[in-house]
Amino acid sequence: MAVLSGGVSINPQMMNLRGGADVVVATPGRLLDLIDHNALTLASVSTLVLDEADRLLDLGFGEELGRILGLLPAQRQNLFFSATFPPAIEALAATLLHQPLRIEVQAAAQIGPDIRQRAIEVDAGRRTQLLRHLVQSEGWSRVLVFVATKHAAEIVADKLRKAGIAAEPFHGELSQGKRTQVLLDFKLKVLQVVVATDVAARGIDIAQMPIVVNYDLPRSAVDYTHRIGRTGRAGESGMAISFVSADTEAHFRLIEKRQHQSVPREQIADFEPVQIGTSTADAIASNGGVKGKRPSRKDKLREAAARGQSPHQE
Repeated sequence: MAVLSGGVSINPQMMNLRGGADVVVATPGRLLDLIDHNALTLASVSTLVLDEADRLLDLGFGEELGRILGLLPAQRQNLFFSATFPPAIEALAATLLHQPLRIEVQAAAQIGPDIRQRAIEVDAGRRTQLLRHLVQSEGWSRVLVFVATKHAAEIVADKLRKAGIAAEPFHGELSQGKRTQVLLDFKLKVLQVVVATDVAARGIDIAQMPIVVNYDLPRSAVDYTHRIGRTGRAGESGMAISFVSADTEAHFRLIEKRQHQSVPREQIADFEPVQIGTSTADAIASNGGVKGKRPSRKDKLREAAARGQSPHQE
């Protein structure tokens, strides 16, 4: 068996393929790299398995997948595994599969995860200081912090290290070796804090993760669910904390609405915010808010008409 993935040196994988392989488990990009290096051919493949087929298309692997399908023999068995079957996957299945057998496994009834949610009001410029204060004052042994960008991950992790806290960034520009080492150190509690972008929201599975912090709020309610779902797993309890500043208060209210819940706001002594938040209506009008809820062109035209303006006057 050969396991092929990007982010690490290609040479050991090429050497491993010299003796052939009965089973190849690969990410699309690295598989194509090795084909381009003449390290393997797909001409004799008898079975194609697409695991998490919906995610492959969501993550932009459609073009790579098309190339791979073109290199496979016409006569083969295709197996699709997917948690959901959106229209794109239905179309792909209809193109590739002939009279397929469809097997649906019903999810077992589960009790919702035991996650305590907190929303702490703080000015945006003091979030790092508050994070450091909470880690130290509340004695957090391990915490996963989510930020919006790779740059923010580096900056926040660096500031925490300067404060004497064992912290490392985790994002897509790190090498595979570095990411593997960070996760191992985190599991072994060598690291106290990992500051991650959303690349980790769906991929990290660490037992007994006690705390998740939304340093930057996620773009959508779905991403919020995936983020806080890193804690409270396998019957364990957990806590998810969101930092809410004046300019993100309305956004967090929209996330609450999508989640059908309300998280009480709290303030930490010496970190009380001095800025005043905007309303939800103001956030929507300013083209902000949760993904998918920004005003459309028709909304803007209707708003201009209501104000008695020509849309071209704006």
